[in-house]
Amino acid sequence: MIAIGLTGWGDHPDVYSSVTAAKDKLFDYSGHFPVVELDTSFYAIPSVENVEKWCKDTPDTFQFVVKAYQGMTGHLRDELPFETRNDMFNAFRMCADTFQKHGKLAMVLVQFPPWFDCQTKNVNYIQYIKQQLASYPVAIEFRNQTWYSEQMKDKTLAFLKNNDYIHCVCDEPQSGTGSVPFVPIATHEKVLVRIHGRNVHGWRNIGHGENWRKVRFLYDYNEQELQQLSEQVHFLNKQAKQVFVLFNNNSGGHAAKNAKRMQQILQLEFENLAPKQLGLFGD
Repeated sequence: MIAIGLTGWGDHPDVYSSVTAAKDKLFDYSGHFPVVELDTSFYAIPSVENVEKWCKDTPDTFQFVVKAYQGMTGHLRDELPFETRNDMFNAFRMCADTFQKHGKLAMVLVQFPPWFDCQTKNVNYIQYIKQQLASYPVAIEFRNQTWYSEQMKDKTLAFLKNNDYIHCVCDEPQSGTGSVPFVPIATHEKVLVRIHGRNVHGWRNIGHGENWRKVRFLYDYNEQELQQLSEQVHFLNKQAKQVFVLFNNNSGGHAAKNAKRMQQILQLEFENLAPKQLGLFGD
């Protein structure tokens, strides 16, 4: 089974009309794709009330990839906005439990920062994360090349497989230590593919302004690139029971059309979607 979707549902004009209210965007989105990445949970842990609404607004088979909160991954270097680390994990578990109760939790995505390199203390921390999130499928995304060095690549993949972690396969610019290669290997019955674009200049020069994310993920995949990526997704589908593909290259509004084109290339028909708005994508 291959499911294709996007990161977030609030910034993809192609999947809803210009007059769609913010509260209805998820419903419209779920008429086109069977899965979405909840990326806002990286910045603030959602309330149970919000999660209940999102589950209610989507079809029964719709799935969420829930991104782990930044205080859990080491991105947040300031003081945590929780009294204790346990309070933070408890709040996140309440969020994840609600998705799971409705059968809509595809996985928890734990994306580590570029400075999270391959060393013993970080391996131990991954194990700590798994203990805290023991009730859920957990996907690990690295942003440091040392995990895939010639000496460590096989050990990294074996570690993920032996500990029942989902491997997050990334397509991203190759720009030194702070990026990882595309390694199409599944280590679990599920595998996650996150497609970030190939904007090398934007990846290297993030700057310090609010616009750095827009620059970083500004990329439109061409036909040849999408054909090649689709072949890799098909290859992963032979290794795993479920392949989740998420396009994150939406700075210029390219993610939705790239995702739709991959769906066509792979000849996929997604069933049990929400009713579609007329006229979008020509459907």
